[in-house]
Amino acid sequence: MDIESFVLDVVDVVAETADATSISFAVPAGAEEKFAYKPGQFLTVAVPSDRDGLAARCYSLSSSPHDDGPLTVTVKRTADGYASNWLCDNVTVGDTLRVLPPSGIFTPASLDADLLLFAGGSGVTPIMSIVRTALAHGTGRIVVLYANRDEKSVIFAGELSRLAAEHPERLQVIHWLESVQGLPTAEQMRAFAAQHPDHDTFVCGPAPFMKMVTGVLKELGVPRERRHQEKFVSLGGNPFGDVAEVRAAEEEVAAAEADDDAAAADVFADAPVGPVKLEVELDGEEHTFDDWDPRTKLLDFLESKGVKAPYSCREGECSACAIRMVEGDVRMLHNDVLDDDDLADGIRLGCQAVPLTDRVKVSYS
Repeated sequence: MDIESFVLDVVDVVAETADATSISFAVPAGAEEKFAYKPGQFLTVAVPSDRDGLAARCYSLSSSPHDDGPLTVTVKRTADGYASNWLCDNVTVGDTLRVLPPSGIFTPASLDADLLLFAGGSGVTPIMSIVRTALAHGTGRIVVLYANRDEKSVIFAGELSRLAAEHPERLQVIHWLESVQGLPTAEQMRAFAAQHPDHDTFVCGPAPFMKMVTGVLKELGVPRERRHQEKFVSLGGNPFGDVAEVRAAEEEVAAAEADDDAAAADVFADAPVGPVKLEVELDGEEHTFDDWDPRTKLLDFLESKGVKAPYSCREGECSACAIRMVEGDVRMLHNDVLDDDDLADGIRLGCQAVPLTDRVKVSYS
């Protein structure tokens, strides 16, 4: 079963910098509930491709879910990025793009919390959504450190200046320009973060930047529940499910895996012997089942029961299907996005999870 996708009209295109473009969408009538989102979440966009039929890519929402504005993602070109360059070069007002509903867990638990937000380059996109929303509907203080190559690379420079001027008691924005200050070091980031020991922290940007900042926060003793890091991997699968070439390749892989009995035996060697009892909390509802086959992935099982659990890539390459363990445990057959801290915090990928215990309880909240 493939997740429901929607064709959205492009209602605005704004060149934020020479390399970054914001694309705004109108949500179709009747789909408003599907596209309700939290600040910091992302959309999965289908980009036409002559090579693969389509390229599925995740782009963070820079808009706020509470200002009645259009749904907006901000896309920055990457040197060899087919999808990002195609979107920046080709999309105009009046076009349509196919997308999946919002997903992701890079979002504040409370808009009233004090926030310390680290952004590098295009990593400012979800940070911008969080800032806009928290200022309008929260009460906490917000500090943003935004690192860029040079002044011309700063996305949302005008908007950040405006918001800081309108909320001087609540928002502080520090720009770090490599052309002026050099690359930020761990020592510099440690000294900066130490000034805000009680803030909830969010980090998004290039991998080396995120690794450095996250390492600093760990050294400072910031607890796991107050450390959040966004992670994106180019999706290898096709969550839209209608490209013949991709589907055929997936079937070939599935057949090869089915033939490898020895490998399958190893994977499920410590699985429960019989059906597993499963409890799932999703969108405020609780679902209970007594017949989860230990060889069936959680997402596949829930879909077979008519439960519309979130997902995007189905490959363990994004966090759209993330769950939190409440009771019992699961094994992930593939994981390209969660790190050791995520796993220690009980986060798992539903699309790759099979049970390890005869009773499992998970939450999608």
